[in-house]
Amino acid sequence: QVQLVESGGGLVQAGGSLRLSCAASGRSFSTYAMGWFRQAPGKEREFVARISWSGGDTYYTDSVKGRFTISRDNAKNMVYLQMNSLKPEDTAVYYCAVDRARFRGSITRRPDEYNYWGQGTQVTVSS
Repeated sequence: QVQLVESGGGLVQAGGSLRLSCAASGRSFSTYAMGWFRQAPGKEREFVARISWSGGDTYYTDSVKGRFTISRDNAKNMVYLQMNSLKPEDTAVYYCAVDRARFRGSITRRPDEYNYWGQGTQVTVSS
């Protein structure tokens, strides 16, 4: 059974940092790109960051560039999101997800381009 479990969320003051982790189990995702998305109350789920299957390529939405860093450890089946200089507008539930296609090189940022999803972890940034 495939399972993704996010952790590391919490309450932090503006300007602070958090590191989110996503643990995958049930199969290896070393040949799939992985993504992080977030969803704030009353808003649609939005793309945050993507990392290629090899870890060599990363892509971010403009609002987090220079503040967030996505990384992965294929040996551990883990994906991370380091979030620095957090802002109140970063408040949301954060989800990790697996790209539907193996070895896909093109940038995928729509939720429907990903299948397996975790349950999410809440990030709250106070002003």
